[in-house]
Amino acid sequence: MTLSGNQIRKMKSAARLYAVQALFQMEHSRQTVEAVMAEFSEHRFGASYEEGDMQDGDSALFATLMENAVSYQAAIDQMTDRALVAKWPLGRIDPTLRALFRAAGAEMSQTDTPPKVVISEFVDIAAAFHPEGKEASFVNAVLDHMAREARPEAF
Repeated sequence: MTLSGNQIRKMKSAARLYAVQALFQMEHSRQTVEAVMAEFSEHRFGASYEEGDMQDGDSALFATLMENAVSYQAAIDQMTDRALVAKWPLGRIDPTLRALFRAAGAEMSQTDTPPKVVISEFVDIAAAFHPEGKEASFVNAVLDHMAREARPEAF
């Protein structure tokens, strides 16, 4: 079965969303990256529930984001801290956004995905988690700063 470009984009978007959710879950449950990845692969990717079907995710991108977010967490967190205003250290940030910055930082610094694509995708995720708030524009500003540090040649 050949996937259309639109299906591939949706699967990549789902993988990014699942990475944010999985990183959030890891922080709160103290589970290992392997345990969380296995749970998401078994119970989220393309699963069917009474409420509806879960989007199938790009498992390779999900694994890359998870492994890199964990392996490079200190560097990503430092990059995020530099992008945040001094009054807002990473530890004071909403845990969902902290997970989002880690997943986005992993993709930005460890893959060849264009930074503008990473920013756009993760701003959409922030808007989905916080539809009423200013989080999406905050995330946009922080990720833009991170992208200029991680991949200055792209600007």
